[in-house]
Amino acid sequence: MNERIEELAEQAGAEWDDKYHWYVGNEQMKKFAQLIVRECIRLCDQVDLVGADDCIDNIKEHFGVE
Repeated sequence: MNERIEELAEQAGAEWDDKYHWYVGNEQMKKFAQLIVRECIRLCDQVDLVGADDCIDNIKEHFGVE
């Protein structure tokens, strides 16, 4: 699994077992999804292209993140 995904899962409260399976409840899953969306927005924000702001706005609107 991607190291950044692991970090985001841990921030959301995921718990890992010895076989590297992770377990989350509904609230942790919602937090994990928000963290991934925010990470996508952060990456768009780093791009110096025309339309980057539109990309960010579209992601926020699509996923309902402020």
